[in-house]
Amino acid sequence: MTDYKLIAAEACLQFLKPGQTIGVGAGSSISHLIGFISHHPELSESLVFVSSSFKTRSLLQEKGLKVQLSPMVNPPLAIYFDGCDQFDAELNALKSGGGIHTSEKILANMAEEFILVGDDSKMVSKLDHTYPVVVELLPEALTAVLNRLKSDYPTTTIKLRTSDQKDGLVISDNGNLLADVLFEELPEISALNSNIKMIPGVVEHSLFYKMATKAVVAGKQGIRIINREKI
Repeated sequence: MTDYKLIAAEACLQFLKPGQTIGVGAGSSISHLIGFISHHPELSESLVFVSSSFKTRSLLQEKGLKVQLSPMVNPPLAIYFDGCDQFDAELNALKSGGGIHTSEKILANMAEEFILVGDDSKMVSKLDHTYPVVVELLPEALTAVLNRLKSDYPTTTIKLRTSDQKDGLVISDNGNLLADVLFEELPEISALNSNIKMIPGVVEHSLFYKMATKAVVAGKQGIRIINREKI
């Protein structure tokens, strides 16, 4: 079976230039990209990487690539690469899996270009309720935030994230709680983006609204490079 994520990841090499500082997220597409970069010494030896993912940082170090552990990057990131669960025609994306979306958004915002990478099954005409919107929130604001979410979106199901490998709630890398907000129908995303952010106690959510500048996807029809500004 063809691994289209592998093909999309290799296509991303065309955007890299020696000497750049590159941000990378998490997931299989990013692991593939790191593997391809490591096979090009003339490129990999001059690049510096930063990531909010522990697994990705470990992989970068395993491959012998230069990792900057502090997210305080100077100069700005040239490119931030990341996968997603779903993205629409305007490159708005949902990233609901890893629970590190706050740090990922910081890196994406620091980058001159944010490129989504993956297979074309991630493409949809409009984001939907297949995946939850994950909300990172301050522990002391738990009750207030959940009450506000239920008030604003009464048909949602909200589940605090837990793990089968840990007793109790999952704590984010920032020491906060994570809540999966499952909609019966996803609201208009521009309003959703701002409304959730405005709730006191919310740190961030997993809707990446108008952040990505490009998507590189592969499928049976080949490789597609989608530019947000050209849609």
